[in-house]
Amino acid sequence: MKEVLVVANRTLAGAKLLQAVRDRAAAEELRVRLIVPATNPSAGLVIYDEAVRESAQVRIDLALSALAQEGISATGEVGDSDAFLATMDAIATRRPDEVIVSTHPVASSGWLRRDLIERIRSASGLPVDHVVVDLEHEPSSYTSTLVLASQTLRGEQLLERLQAKAAQTGPHLFIIVVPQEDGSGDAPRRARARLADVLDRLHNAGLLASGMIGDPDPYTAAVNALELFRVDDVLISTLPGERSGWLRAQLIERVRGVSPVPVEHIVIDVATAPAVAGA
Repeated sequence: MKEVLVVANRTLAGAKLLQAVRDRAAAEELRVRLIVPATNPSAGLVIYDEAVRESAQVRIDLALSALAQEGISATGEVGDSDAFLATMDAIATRRPDEVIVSTHPVASSGWLRRDLIERIRSASGLPVDHVVVDLEHEPSSYTSTLVLASQTLRGEQLLERLQAKAAQTGPHLFIIVVPQEDGSGDAPRRARARLADVLDRLHNAGLLASGMIGDPDPYTAAVNALELFRVDDVLISTLPGERSGWLRAQLIERVRGVSPVPVEHIVIDVATAPAVAGA
């Protein structure tokens, strides 16, 4: 069985990259290993290291689910923040037959500015295929929706809305971001419990989804996610009216003001949800 190491970050869902893997899988029995370096976001944006690694793991989870639907055997891991070191570590561990590196076009690729392709070829002696994915001008293999929600995650209306979106667009990926609500020590645990619950429900409904917990401030969580992920639209789910701290803080308008993609707002009246600052 041929083993191919795929190194990518934000271009992981690119149509050209997926087609390159498909072509190899059609030609021979194939096993794919995904490596996503935990690359920091652009300068000036403050994001916790944990969030950077979690966002990389979300990309891996979604890519593995997509490849599984294509019948392609794959595994994946988050690598060193230095793409060269991440690749060489994986080569030393796995010793693949070929490496595929996916990058943005040369004008916007930090990896290409650092001669990543030639450095891997020289250091590894392996064949290295370079796939350029232009996310600004090429369609993605999947439509991606960023979902920002907290207390309303258990509402049936949210599941129904996501199912409807998936039915409308074909292959669809959902990235769930759950803000931690507050800065208390127990907040991450509560947010992770909500995230795990909604992911179970989405997976049971046959939807491709992964997620992460976000900054306690929902606006910051949304802005960070828009930097960390390439998405086609944003869906924000809140409680109604005055029960929603997010609405009182004008979250929807503020996110729309900075989002490069459409922002949809749905209201879910979870009768048992207390009137607190979140959602």
